Amino acid sequence: MLRTLAEELESNFWRKSMDMNIEGYIEYQKREFCNALPCKVQVLLNQQETGSEAYEQIRSICKTNCIHTTHEFHSWLIEKGYLVVRLEK
Repeated sequence: MLRTLAEELESNFWRKSMDMNIEGYIEYQKREFCNALPCKVQVLLNQQETGSEAYEQIRSICKTNCIHTTHEFHSWLIEKGYLVVRLEK
């Protein structure tokens, strides 16, 4: 079963990788994929004041019912030249 984009972005791995910086590379910016599409839900979210009740209601759609799949997200990352890396243990 494919995980939703929201599940992928909320994973511990994703949060840990956001803290690292590799010289000569840029990091993925929060909601870059969503804004690039543009995702219908993200368009609605962008129209709201951050933290408002309406913003949080719309954001909950992203968190629990993302309309895009992890496969779509990974394909977009590859198309844009992003690399997925992990820390060596």
